[in-house]
Amino acid sequence: MAIEFTLNGRPASTALDPQTPLLWVLRDELGLNGTKFGCGKGLCGVCTVHLDGAAVRACALPVALVAGKSVLTIEGLGAEGLHPLQQAWIAENTPQCGYCQPGQIMAAAALLATNPQPNDAEIDAAMSGNLCRCGTYPRIRRAIQR
Repeated sequence: MAIEFTLNGRPASTALDPQTPLLWVLRDELGLNGTKFGCGKGLCGVCTVHLDGAAVRACALPVALVAGKSVLTIEGLGAEGLHPLQQAWIAENTPQCGYCQPGQIMAAAALLATNPQPNDAEIDAAMSGNLCRCGTYPRIRRAIQR
């Protein structure tokens, strides 16, 4: 039985095992490689996507739980050209290695959707679950504020 959902504004489905993590459906079955694998336990935030507008960890989310819902990935965020947040990331020269940045941007987009003018403490709290091994946190904060 297929699991049907909306992916980046378009219908999508998978017949994989319902317990398959959404991350692997996105990357391996649907070919969307912008969402990265980090820890595999939902702790690092590298695999952050939106589920009905909320930031979630795709590596720890069984695909069965997205049935009938809307998933937005980094590819969908900038589907019609660079999203303002992606533009801010470029303007602030935010990435260093870049591996965590899709997850960082998706977490920041979820924050800004509910709080368009966050202060430093609110940014830090919202982004605390997204790790950056390169330590670009000050640049991430500046890009979000931009």
